[in-house]
This record gives sequence, C-alpha cells and structure tokens, in this order.
Amino acid sequence: MSAQQLIQLEAKSPFELRVHLGEGMPESDVRTALATGDMGFLHSFTTGSAVDGPGVRVVGWTAGCQWRCLYCHNPDTWTMTNGIPVTLARATEELSKYRQGLKRMSGGLTLSGGEPLFQDRFVVKLFAAAKGMGIHTALDTNGGLGNRLSDEELDRIDLVILDVKTWDPERHRHLTGMDNAPTLEFARRLSRHKKSLWVRLVLVPGLTDDIENIAQIAKFSAGLGNVERVDVLPFHQMGRFKWKELNLNYTLNDAQPPSPEAVERACAVFRAEGLKAF
Repeated sequence: MSAQQLIQLEAKSPFELRVHLGEGMPESDVRTALATGDMGFLHSFTTGSAVDGPGVRVVGWTAGCQWRCLYCHNPDTWTMTNGIPVTLARATEELSKYRQGLKRMSGGLTLSGGEPLFQDRFVVKLFAAAKGMGIHTALDTNGGLGNRLSDEELDRIDLVILDVKTWDPERHRHLTGMDNAPTLEFARRLSRHKKSLWVRLVLVPGLTDDIENIAQIAKFSAGLGNVERVDVLPFHQMGRFKWKELNLNYTLNDAQPPSPEAVERACAVFRAEGLKAF
C-alpha cells in the first residue's frame, strides 16, 4: 500500500467522495480478501463521532452494499473497490492510536458503511482485534446479511445499530431494491440473544414519514425487549452531489428535510410504546 493511501485513510467527514481506490487489485485478491478477512476495503476512518454509539467514537466506513436506497447519503460506498484496500494489521494499527482516548471518553469503534457485513470476515476480525484492546464495538447495519454471523461472532459485538427503513414490504422494495424480511428476522435473533440494540429510522418526507408505518416499527421494536433507544434521523441533502458526480439517477433533488415537528411526531410514536426516542 502506498504512503498516499495510508494518509487518505482518515477523513474529516464520511461525505468525502472516494472512488476507484481499490480498482487496481486483481479479482483473485479481492475474492481472497472477502473469504479470509485479512484485508478490507474502507471508505475511511472518521474520529470524534458522538452519534454512532455510546461515548465518542471512531467510525470505520466500509465499502460495498447490496442495497440501493433512494436517499443514500454515500452511494460511493456501494462499490467495494471504491474503498481503500486496508490490511487487517493496518486497520488494527490505526485503531490502536485511539485506544486510550476512546476509553477515557467511554467510546469505541463503530463499523458502518456501505454495509459492513458485505465484508463480514474482515468485520469479525477487526472487532476481535478491538475487543483484544478493550475497545467497545458497535455494528451499524441494515441487517440484510445478519445470517453471515455465527452466534459466537455475534456475541463479540457489544451493540448493534439496526437501520430500519420502513415497515411495509412493498414500500421497502421501492426504497431499497431489497426485501425487509431478513432485517426483521435479524432483529428477532438479536432479541433472542438479548443483544443491546439501537434502532434507526431516517425520516424522509413522503417516503418514510407515514405514521402508520412508523407505528408498526415502534410496536415491533418495543416487542423485542432489547431496544435501548431509537434514533429518528432527519433526511438531508449532504450526499446529493455524490449522485451527480457518479452519474446516478437521483430522484430526491426536490426533497426537503422534515420539520422539527415531524421529527417530534415520529419520536412520540416510539415513546408511546415505552421506548426512548431522540
């Protein structure tokens, strides 16, 4: 790996556009990386996050995703080889720089994306390295590939942050191109394991703000028994420029962020089910 690539690993923001950084790797090496987890493809590391798990955190943004959400803020992470090829040793070394600070600030490592479980073997090994340093681990996932984790591997993850897009299956396929049944089954599995769970809902006016759908998500979440909090995240347009740069058809150019009142209404639905919602 070149010195330039090493410098590029840490980014000021996940909204930096990063493409083609891993395209020079032979396909056989990519397949080996996926199978062994000895190398991963990262969009970037960012530091100082206070919204991706408890405390102040380092976030590893992985490349590769099987979903195509209409409101995705980071479509450059859809393609795995857009990411920087990073050996497990290099990622562990980078994480170790923040070890003491993360402990002082009651933080940890969150792996997000993209979809981290697109590179499940790398995720498992990097989390194991983090746990070996006494660092709290959180997985931010759409849950669609949750069955790639064994029960033992799941037990090594301290927190799962589950992105629930919407309840209605047909609407979910329209929003993401995929079925939501695997996500809901993964949530039930996390419940059976009593795994700490945060639920996330991106509130997009006209797409995910239907109160009936939100009420179904709230009822389901409350019934799991392991949901510690719900984050209602207002849609924003910070990733719109990426769609243009990547020549992707962005259908939400005219979409506006939800009003504070709309966010509060959604939070109130979750609170009515006895959940903490923010």
